[in-house]
Amino acid sequence: MKQNIRRILAVLCMAVCLFALTACSTSAEDAGESLDPMLAAQVNQEAEEWADAITSVTEDEAEEVQARLKKAKQNAVAEAVAAWINVSGDTGAFVQVNQSVAEETEDGDYVSTLDVQFEKRGATMKMFFEVQNNTLVPVSISIAPKYTTGENMTRAAMNTLMGMGTVFLVLIFISLIIGCFKYINAFDSKMKADKAASASAPAPAPVSAPAPAAAEEELADDLELVAVITAAIAATTNSSADGLVVRSIKRAPGAKWKRA
Repeated sequence: MKQNIRRILAVLCMAVCLFALTACSTSAEDAGESLDPMLAAQVNQEAEEWADAITSVTEDEAEEVQARLKKAKQNAVAEAVAAWINVSGDTGAFVQVNQSVAEETEDGDYVSTLDVQFEKRGATMKMFFEVQNNTLVPVSISIAPKYTTGENMTRAAMNTLMGMGTVFLVLIFISLIIGCFKYINAFDSKMKADKAASASAPAPAPVSAPAPAAAEEELADDLELVAVITAAIAATTNSSADGLVVRSIKRAPGAKWKRA
């Protein structure tokens, strides 16, 4: 009995949950449809006009148009022009707007979702508007091209390949740097060994002047001079040279020699 009651309660809880979800979805749909048709048409028309104006800008005109928009403080449109130039190569030229849906956001602003057809593929454009002085002013615009599953897989594979390639290149570079450490250590050890060898080598002995040879030569010259003087004195006095002893030799001034 108790088990049957539990089962009934579980079924009732599930039914209540399903009704609550249905009510939420219905209220969400009602909220989306509660926008006044005239206002929705105005928002969509404004969005379509901006889409036509943005997609008509060429790459050569982009910089000039962006400068004018920024000067007019329409930064959202200027950013949308830059986004359009980035995706224009994938989408091609503008063809038409297939569908546009306007809704009111939680902040009281408005958003228009456009299904746009281009030459190469379709794209989704979302434009958010604020009401300023009874005028719809775009505050955010996005462009999302619709790629096929194969294109998305190819782009994902390319991104993965580029990421892994970058990682492997960095690892190879780091391994090369680590491999060079042994050469750096060998060069450092060689420099230290050269410094140690130059510090331990004995200093060369200073070369002394040949003083003894010069002294012997000077002594020989003095002996010859003494012998010559002794012979001269002995010849002048008619005496023997054996009894003469020379104590010292002094050079006489040059003036006396000149008078002699």
